This record gives sequence, C-alpha cells and structure tokens, in this order.
Amino acid sequence: MLNAKFLHNDLSQAYDVALAVLYPQACAVCGASVERRADAPACAACWSKTRLFWAKTLLCWKCGAPGKGDVAEENRMSVRCHRCDNESFTAARAIGVYEGALRAAVLKLKREPFVAIRLAELLFEAGKRFPLDSATRILPVPLARERERERGFNQSAVLARTLAARRKLPFDEWSLIRAIHATHHRAGMDRQGRRETVENAFAVQRPRLIEGERILLVDDVLTTGATVSSCADALLAAGAQEVYVLTVARAVSSN
Repeated sequence: MLNAKFLHNDLSQAYDVALAVLYPQACAVCGASVERRADAPACAACWSKTRLFWAKTLLCWKCGAPGKGDVAEENRMSVRCHRCDNESFTAARAIGVYEGALRAAVLKLKREPFVAIRLAELLFEAGKRFPLDSATRILPVPLARERERERGFNQSAVLARTLAARRKLPFDEWSLIRAIHATHHRAGMDRQGRRETVENAFAVQRPRLIEGERILLVDDVLTTGATVSSCADALLAAGAQEVYVLTVARAVSSN
C-alpha cells in the first residue's frame, strides 16, 4: 500500500515534469514556469509569497479581516474589527488576501470554470475550520443573469460545487436567486454605494430547503461584505439558522 502511494507520487511528479517541458505554462503573476499543474495558474514561489490565512492567523471573528497582535486561543472569538458589526452573516472567512497567486486564481476562474488542485485543497481546509465546519448546506452567491450569460457559468457555483463534493454536503444553486439586477457597474464603489446596489437584490425561492439549515455561502472575493450580507438577509428571512461565508480571497486595506 505504501509502495503504491510512493509510485503514484513519483508518476505524478514525472507527469508534471513532462507537461512543463511539452506544454510550458507561464505563471500568471511573475511569468516563470509553473512546474506543477496543481499550482496553476501561479508558480510555487508566488504561492509562497501570497498571504494565506491559517488556523492560527489572527482574524476578526465575524468578518475574517486579518488582525495584529497576539491573542490567546480561548479569546479569539472576542476579536472584532467592528467595521462588520452590522453585517447580517454569522461569520466570514477567506483563503487569504486578494493578491499574488490568489488574485491570479480568481481572475482565471472568471475565464475558465476549473478549480486547480491547490486551490481546491485550500478551499477545503478553510471550509472545515470553526465555525464554518458546522455548515449543513452549501450555496453559491448568484451571479447577475446578464453576466452569467456572457461568461457561460457562475464562478461562485464552480467553487461551491467543488467544496460541497469535498465536504460531502448538499450543493444548492437553486434556492437563492438574484431578484434585482444592478444596472450600473460596481467596481470602485465605496461600502455605502455597494450596499445600496445590492439592497434587497436577493430572494429565496425554495424556503423549505433553507429553513433550519446552517448555510455556507461561497463566493470568489469579499470586498466590503455588502453582497454576502444582502444574501444573508434573504436566507435568514427564509428561516436559515446561521449563514457563514467562505471566499477565495478578501480585499484588505493598505492603510
């Protein structure tokens, strides 16, 4: 059994080397060669430079914003940034900061509905940490109808489906819908502008599947939290017990 495992690893490494030689892929961050297909679209060096959140990383317990200082394990639930006090979700987490390899992964996912092995593993690890580990149902953030038609898929649904398969939880992309579609682009908007754009934008069309559930809502990037908070409003109104959020990355202020 052990020899079979080593043989599989050796074959996998040999396959990676062959692919790198025959079909070289440039790192989307630095341009160097991506030596392992599992790391795509970034190289191992760029992954190592990207700020990822681990179990010991100090975060705001509610929104997952990175903090500073040293806090005892038993006091971590009391850590708050207070910018998220009025958000409707129970807790939000991300794999790491929207930079480097994670930024490249998010941008690639907007073009291709494929989650590479490294990203899938990081998503799984983040999703099984407390308090997200108590989730009973996984939903993606709905994409605007026009944008999904243009893209051909919802990248959040691709992520949510991948995580649901690993977590062995129900994947539900039908219950939560986008009822109001913004008519103007949200890029560059401040927190209040984004909140006004998505206010009452979501609705639950299958409340019997939501009632009493602890929902894990999946998206690609958390910026202000306005979108996932609006989703949480609709889910809680439909009877959800808790609404957790997991994203690939989160925007962090440079201040």
